[in-house]
Amino acid sequence: MPETGAEADSAARLGFLEWVFAMPGAATPQAARDALATEAAQEATSPAARAFVEFLQAACVPVRGARGRARRGRVLH
Repeated sequence: MPETGAEADSAARLGFLEWVFAMPGAATPQAARDALATEAAQEATSPAARAFVEFLQAACVPVRGARGRARRGRVLH
């Protein structure tokens, strides 16, 4: 994708949301880790693709509960 700057971030955000809602099952941190292991994610070169990979990396971080404990298997949608 030729977008740069804010346009690349917006395209990546939309792509990430599409990825989340297109998942056949739950979009879990493990699903994000699996997506990061793909060749496409490893070879991301455009600014939008790199921003999408950053969204996947953020999705790998466990969600913290009110008391600071990580919730395992927390779904994104």
